[in-house]
Amino acid sequence: MTLNAFTALLAAVAATSTVAFSPTLNANTATKVSSSATPLVAPSSWGAKIQSTRLNANLLKETELPEKIYFEKETPKVLGGIKIGLRKLVVITGASSGLGLNCASTLAKTGRYFVVMACRDVEKGKRVAKENGFPDGSYEVMKLELANLQSVRDFVVNLKAFKSARPLTHLVCNAAVYKPTDPKPAWTDDGFEMSMGVNHLGHFLLCNLLLDDMRKAKGARVCIVGSITGNTNTVGGGLVYPQADLGNLSGLEKGMKKPIEMADNKPFFGAKAYKDSKVCNMMTVSELHRRYHDSTGITFSSMYPGCIAETQLFREKRPWFQKAFPWFMKYVTGGYVGMEEAGERLAQVIDDPQCDKSGIYWGWNGGAQTVGRWSEDGKPKGAGGSGGEIFECQQSDAVKDLPTAKKVWDYSVRAVGLSEKDLCKGMQN
Repeated sequence: MTLNAFTALLAAVAATSTVAFSPTLNANTATKVSSSATPLVAPSSWGAKIQSTRLNANLLKETELPEKIYFEKETPKVLGGIKIGLRKLVVITGASSGLGLNCASTLAKTGRYFVVMACRDVEKGKRVAKENGFPDGSYEVMKLELANLQSVRDFVVNLKAFKSARPLTHLVCNAAVYKPTDPKPAWTDDGFEMSMGVNHLGHFLLCNLLLDDMRKAKGARVCIVGSITGNTNTVGGGLVYPQADLGNLSGLEKGMKKPIEMADNKPFFGAKAYKDSKVCNMMTVSELHRRYHDSTGITFSSMYPGCIAETQLFREKRPWFQKAFPWFMKYVTGGYVGMEEAGERLAQVIDDPQCDKSGIYWGWNGGAQTVGRWSEDGKPKGAGGSGGEIFECQQSDAVKDLPTAKKVWDYSVRAVGLSEKDLCKGMQN
């Protein structure tokens, strides 16, 4: 396969991707209420009244009234300290499906961790935990809607009420929105474009609100899941259009709220919005490490789990795609990794003693910086796929750009409304 043909195939795969998490706007329509009361108007004016009423009713029926994503705070759970016992306490966002669910399962089944599954849908979280055999007493499901900043603050209050004086040991920021085919942006309750609002800003607020508590824990770790799509020095990030590019950050600088659609203040491009948010995720890890590691002792890291080609991310795709894409990633690019193995990789960053080094972007089996090489078992190696040992990946120059990372931090602090009281003490500028 030539490089041009390979690039075209990757672009086609990227273009057919679908949504991992997609809150929608419900159309609440106004309806006309009839009355049997005798009209107190002259017959000559009745026709005009009827016509006007029908027109207004039709206009109302055609108007979509957006439904908020988050309505009310979940009732706090208490006495969590008794449940947690002597185990380490870990919070995982997006833990009701995919990578987050498999990471939560892996850690819960070790017996050394008590897992808080931070989910949009609490009932779904409870159901899948049972279906996946989570040990009784090893987890708690709590409401977290990253598309609403008040929900993030409510979650932090509820978490502290649940765990009492016990500090949080580990935080895994995994949840994400991916909307590459949407022609227009969706918006969070706070007015942010959905990908940037959930993937970056929601997690940015969550991390900052929990740092003061985590600094009290021994061996605390924060991991924000990254992506090769945000690194232009990889096959998926460098060859597949569009590339991540934060530009001059004028959109984020201006607050990133509607009608601003992108961090660079350019028109909305769904695939790029996701990639840009992942750049911000990885820059956040670098800035957390630079600003807080020495004063708090917390280990900050990011990781790429490999291409999870059989995830529910592709559940709406045609049957031929669902069959062909895993094969393509296994035997052509070599980037394929199964869901369970991906979850184990994410859990490894939290649990493995060798991952106590801060400021690292972890990868496996080549880190997807090349197409896989042929091996005796017939499966390409070295492209970030299944197997291989964990190692320190090299991020792109754009992700490592310090002046831009500082701006992303400062603009994000303003966007999510972090006050001096909110920010962890001991920060280095």
